[in-house]
Amino acid sequence: MPLDPVAYQPYEDPDDFIREVTDRIWVQRDISYIVDNYEPDSIVHGGLGTVAGRDGVIEGSLMRIAEVPQHVGQAEDVVWEARGGDAFLSSHLVFSSDTHLVRGVPAPIRKRTIANCLYRRGRMVEEWVVRDELADCLQRGIDPAEAARELRFRGYEGSMTKPAPADVLTAGDSGPRPDEYRPECEMVLEFVEEVWNARRLHKVAEFMHRDLFLHTVGDRTVLRPDGYQRDLLAQIAPFPDARFEVRDVQANYAERYAGLRVAVAWVMRGGYRGAADFGPLTGQPVDLLGVSQFLIQNGRIVREVRVFDQIALRAQINSHENSFADTNIY
Repeated sequence: MPLDPVAYQPYEDPDDFIREVTDRIWVQRDISYIVDNYEPDSIVHGGLGTVAGRDGVIEGSLMRIAEVPQHVGQAEDVVWEARGGDAFLSSHLVFSSDTHLVRGVPAPIRKRTIANCLYRRGRMVEEWVVRDELADCLQRGIDPAEAARELRFRGYEGSMTKPAPADVLTAGDSGPRPDEYRPECEMVLEFVEEVWNARRLHKVAEFMHRDLFLHTVGDRTVLRPDGYQRDLLAQIAPFPDARFEVRDVQANYAERYAGLRVAVAWVMRGGYRGAADFGPLTGQPVDLLGVSQFLIQNGRIVREVRVFDQIALRAQINSHENSFADTNIY
């Protein structure tokens, strides 16, 4: 079913829509436009949990814009896909390089954000947004543990509390999706299951090109399959029983973004019972929301951009008061 222009008017297409609307709110600072852009009962899921209702979005946006008034976010990629005839789901990768005073000296702060947005008839219905707040802390000289203590994890509501979709290639949290680029989508999902979940890390080289780039949190770039293996091990080491649930997937081909990209929204669920990277172990489960965008060329993954909020993860861990007895046996 072709996408009706009502889904993205008055812009050229969903890509143009997302870039222009984001600029209007975040660069031109037309915060009042959120009233026109978001449904009153819109819902936004982020690292710290769910915000229900447009008023919460306006308040949060105002505070974030005021904190960094010179902010400019540049669209690095927009992976969009239709959701019926009048809606689309976009995965908007934003790169920013803002200037902050660090110990009295102006310094650029580089970070990435990915916002997965479900728009219906030109209005925001639901959003899943993740920010690399770790990069912000590290580059500004702020202790991540101290930053997390200032935050409150509010918990998730709505779709985030439901079981993972049975067949994400048919319908994800955003609803039924078209059956496009199935071989590439199936390959990415197999990769997540085999490498991320089954821990068959030796298979990284079967799915990924030798000259792989992984752009991940902390504004880090990891090279080649060997580096990818080490990075994944570091991510899951605090949560040895972690499992990644794929909540949504979309694929889009565009020359301006180097070809076919597959965006995957995921939730890592596991108990904080492994490496004590985030303070004393609690044994309590965590729900880490993340989004990965994979660039596929000649049937292999050549780049992944993975974004999640590690500072919010720390805040979530801090919200568990019960201590964890060390009963690990190795």
